[in-house]
Amino acid sequence: MMGYADPKQLGTGLRQRLYSRAFIVGEIGEPAQRIAYLVLDTQSGDTAVRHGILRRLKSLGPEYAMYTKDNVAITGTHSHSGPGAWLNYLLPQVTSKGFNKQSYEAIVEGAVASIQAAHRSLARGRLSVGTIEILDANINRSPFAYLANPAEERKRYKYDVDKDMTLLRFKRSFDGKIIGALNWFPVHGTSMLGNNTLITGDNKGVAAYLLEREMGNGFVAGFSQANVGDTSPNVLGAYCEDGSGEQCDFQTSLCGGRNEPCHGRGPFFGLDDGGTKSCFEIGKRQFERAKRLLDKLSSGKSKTISGPVRSFHTFANMSNFQFPHPNGSIVQTCPAALGYSFAAGTTDGPGAFDFKQNNSGNPDASPVWAAVSRFIHNPSDEQRACHAPKPILLDVGETTSPYLWTPNVVDIQLMRIGPLLIIVAPGEATTMSGRRWKAALAEAGKDVGLGATSDEELMVVLGGPANTYAHYIATEEEYAVQRYEGASTLYGQYTLNAYIHITTNLLQYLSTSSPDVPLDPGPSPPIHVNNSLSFITPVVFDGRGLAHSIGDVLEDVGTRMYQGGESVLVRFQGANPRNDLRLGGTYAAVKKLDEVQKRFVTYLTDADWELVFEWRRVNSVAATSEVTITWEIPEDVEPGSYRLEYYGTKKNFGSGKLEEFVGVSGIFDVV
Repeated sequence: MMGYADPKQLGTGLRQRLYSRAFIVGEIGEPAQRIAYLVLDTQSGDTAVRHGILRRLKSLGPEYAMYTKDNVAITGTHSHSGPGAWLNYLLPQVTSKGFNKQSYEAIVEGAVASIQAAHRSLARGRLSVGTIEILDANINRSPFAYLANPAEERKRYKYDVDKDMTLLRFKRSFDGKIIGALNWFPVHGTSMLGNNTLITGDNKGVAAYLLEREMGNGFVAGFSQANVGDTSPNVLGAYCEDGSGEQCDFQTSLCGGRNEPCHGRGPFFGLDDGGTKSCFEIGKRQFERAKRLLDKLSSGKSKTISGPVRSFHTFANMSNFQFPHPNGSIVQTCPAALGYSFAAGTTDGPGAFDFKQNNSGNPDASPVWAAVSRFIHNPSDEQRACHAPKPILLDVGETTSPYLWTPNVVDIQLMRIGPLLIIVAPGEATTMSGRRWKAALAEAGKDVGLGATSDEELMVVLGGPANTYAHYIATEEEYAVQRYEGASTLYGQYTLNAYIHITTNLLQYLSTSSPDVPLDPGPSPPIHVNNSLSFITPVVFDGRGLAHSIGDVLEDVGTRMYQGGESVLVRFQGANPRNDLRLGGTYAAVKKLDEVQKRFVTYLTDADWELVFEWRRVNSVAATSEVTITWEIPEDVEPGSYRLEYYGTKKNFGSGKLEEFVGVSGIFDVV
């Protein structure tokens, strides 16, 4: 799985199907002036995924020729409970046994399908924007680093994380129907903990699921990430799980000198294995506020967005970018590197061994790790000086064997819808980094007239991690502290200022009068899809077991009568789910008897939170496996007769032929 960098976290099933949600905005009378903003239920955007999406769009012919690298943004919700093995660079591949083309193609295919669906449904409409506070869905997980920012700057803000959700409402003109909402709110996708092995979209996946179910009729809800870097959904704080019950050390997040026992606690801590209940609750809190804001906008208290639609994209080489610092000096970024505190992890997912957060200057860690660091790539004195005060653990930007470990070339992209400006950020900006970046662009936008009218201020939002995963973006002051976020800021202490410098200087490309000089596309990043390592074993065949055929029921419903709040479980002789990912389909369903037509119709699928699909290998030699489908029956369930169905694909021994099958449980009643 992707997010906690734990090779032992192997997926065992599905609690929630993952989606790509696409939002296209076009300027009337200017069909080429469009933007496509995608929200994927993934850890981040990615260089190879974006490359694959753009190639696939190009292959669709002239109808989709208007969607290019300049106006397509690929953002991830930053879920830490999705599949891994699809990112372009080596470092995130290491803990997922390399690269898997099946996972990669599933993401690309789903993203393109969402763009096609949005494109086919294009119609004239109106956009409205609003904001609302969510006070109980995020906290700052690195307040010690946040406090390093200037006191005068901190006084401008009420909280140490952003609490505002900004929402863009899509209303179709010909029938007045509300067809979608895209919002930005910062909270890490770490509600599902590192011991969870079921695929979900984490709290933002829950929020989108709830809002789409509430609105119905094809409504699309995009819960995009914002300046997420130092935020956490574990709102009860971080405590030592070592029996002491104490809070983790404020500066280092250590417990008795170790980081492993320090864990953030979600709202249902103590009642919650793997974070399931806390995840649903944090998602529910975002959903409820988004719905309230939608209702407010529909009551006439809305600000209509109008004006030009523009975007640009370029690549920047961040390994040695020189620019004038706001203090007047000339500074530069560095080839990518990660510090010792990167390996310490965070309170959402602590690291291991003897690493700690707030580890700057001379690294306070075992000399063994210093030797390991030098073995991977021994950074030069120039590289060490460039990254100071970060002690370099992994010199990833200068490590090219067998291919590049992290990006040095990153995406720079901005989008504009009238007075709304969207920063498409290639990394995880911390709270204060996002605030500085947004403020700088709002101020610079005045000089190039980006407001729809002379008295209208530019509204700036930040979405990411997008397009590529360039780790973190901390302020210089936070970088000096070298907690996890600073240690994971790849290009040195001036990373944020570099992004601000580049984007403010390119704002003119969002104006209605095009600059005389075309925008330089910049250097192209490497694409490693066809040369990435993979140690993921393929499915050879599926065994049927001694006394059963694949699809047979091994354990049927335990009783014929259930009530809301109970769970019904059925176990089947199974097959490997990797034989067919059932894209756009389902592995499992709850079927309800239609008393009029006397047939069973689909009531729930594996896209629904309360229907859980789990797969278990029983015997590796015989290649036998079992599937368990559990329906956690809600309190407000419709009474009636039901059954559970399992849809699978088996791989036959010898021929390798794939064959679909269906397993069906006994009938049970819910009262």
